[in-house]
Amino acid sequence: MPLAIILIVNFLVIAAVFAGLWLWSRKIKDPSFVDAFWAFGMVILALTTFIMAGDGWLERKLVLTGLTIAWGMRLGLHLFHRWGREGPDRRYKALIGRLQDKRGWDYDKATGLAVFGPQAILLFVVCLPVQLGQISAVPVGFGIVALLGFALAVFGIAYEAIADWQLSVFKENPANKGKVMDQGLWAWSRHPNYFGEMCAWWGIWLIAAETALGFWSFIGPAFLTFTLLRWSGVPLLEKGMKTSRPGYADYAARTSAVFPWPPKARASDEPVIDDEDDTTEYDSAV
Repeated sequence: MPLAIILIVNFLVIAAVFAGLWLWSRKIKDPSFVDAFWAFGMVILALTTFIMAGDGWLERKLVLTGLTIAWGMRLGLHLFHRWGREGPDRRYKALIGRLQDKRGWDYDKATGLAVFGPQAILLFVVCLPVQLGQISAVPVGFGIVALLGFALAVFGIAYEAIADWQLSVFKENPANKGKVMDQGLWAWSRHPNYFGEMCAWWGIWLIAAETALGFWSFIGPAFLTFTLLRWSGVPLLEKGMKTSRPGYADYAARTSAVFPWPPKARASDEPVIDDEDDTTEYDSAV
């Protein structure tokens, strides 16, 4: 099937899925579940491409699709479970409130134009390595680049899963209420889940990059990295926290933001506050 047809069909599928999610959001007046479906949407695109790209090399298609399923189902279920446990995300409530107050938008317009629409588009772009990497029939066989990519993707998926698990266990302990998670992977990075996310998608891109089409899909992980580091990841989550949350400045001063690095010595013994909004990069793409 021609490349253009595959991409058009994939975009229409995601657009339909997110339109349905928007309709559901209108009923429950909460768009927070969209974060989980960001991950599920990647799985959908991997599977639809697998079906349509009949001329692609089967083994590469299986690896790309398998990695995406492993990443997406784990993360999607984790975020969906957290939404069910913790309820509406305060960041979305704040975003919708600002649009209603400053622009006069109602709930439907605010969530459609500022949440579900942009996330559908960004999902499609970030997922380009899985789409374009499955289409080419050559090369047949995995080179060193793809093997390195597979190792990096598996590492990233595992790293992100461990970070999410450690944070969940920490928050479930009542004794940790009001404290920051500065143990395990979180002692070396304030956002280790972001680091795992980047590793997973740059690894998937390296597998796709051994094909002529897949190489040009670097825009996907590049945009994801920009989002995490400069847009809706670290900047959004940490906006104002150093001044509004006592002790957080100390944690930030001694701990790397995303890339793991040995922490500096604690500046004080003052307890630091848990970042309850700390989630993965696609929790807010606006």
